[in-house]
Amino acid sequence: MSSRRQIQELLNSYHAQISTIILSKQNPCSGLIPASVAITTHGDYTDAWVRDNVYSIIAVWGLSLAYRRIDDDDGIGYELEHATIKCMRGLLSSMMKQANKVENFKNTQSLEYSLHAKYKTTTGETVVGDFEWGHLQIDATSIFLLTLAQMTTSGLHIVYTLDEVNFVQNLVFYIERAYRTPDYGIWERGNKLNHGMPELNSSSIGMALAALQAINGVNLFGARGGPTSVIHVLPDELTRNYTTLHSALPRESNSKEIDAALLSVISFPAFAVQDL
Repeated sequence: MSSRRQIQELLNSYHAQISTIILSKQNPCSGLIPASVAITTHGDYTDAWVRDNVYSIIAVWGLSLAYRRIDDDDGIGYELEHATIKCMRGLLSSMMKQANKVENFKNTQSLEYSLHAKYKTTTGETVVGDFEWGHLQIDATSIFLLTLAQMTTSGLHIVYTLDEVNFVQNLVFYIERAYRTPDYGIWERGNKLNHGMPELNSSSIGMALAALQAINGVNLFGARGGPTSVIHVLPDELTRNYTTLHSALPRESNSKEIDAALLSVISFPAFAVQDL
């Protein structure tokens, strides 16, 4: 059996796994992926978390990149790429419905104006109130921007209009002050004592830093875009997030000496720390 045939069979086995585990759960209308399909005594996890969706769809996108190396993939690469686009656009659409919150948050950094952390899988609408969840999770918005930048530079067309470009630019403003914005972090609980008090989290600052570095100068319309579709990041905000992150590590926060959340910052997907 030729090595090319072996590679294709290996990719096809990965595609079968991804189709079963991820794509079969993707909503055909919204493009969003539920955290779980089960409703248990612990709660209803059929909603779509921003962070979970991005991590899930990265696997689909990564496999689509591998299929680009295959001459005849029976359309699998096309399917994977557009499943990725559909999910990312579903998240973008859900967040754009809260554009007024982003505008207010830029000026106030108030919890009531934070983007929601999860949405209804079937419609992309909000599912809980502004104060009924620890919504302010800067790392979740940041990993969306980081992945959007990487997918765009890989050739995917996710952003279609200048309205969407302007909103993404606003998301940059939303996260760029992560170095001084207490949030609920990756565990959605804030302080280690679970009192619901937000605090500065190194994992959020690191993810924001990686997102800002990745998206700075990216043209969201790709090769066919002009100056108006380029995203800009203030150099001072990059420096402040970098300095704050490296002065805080290895602590995750004031109440957490160390935390598994930092793995996402020092390694995949952020790789925000260079002097390990």
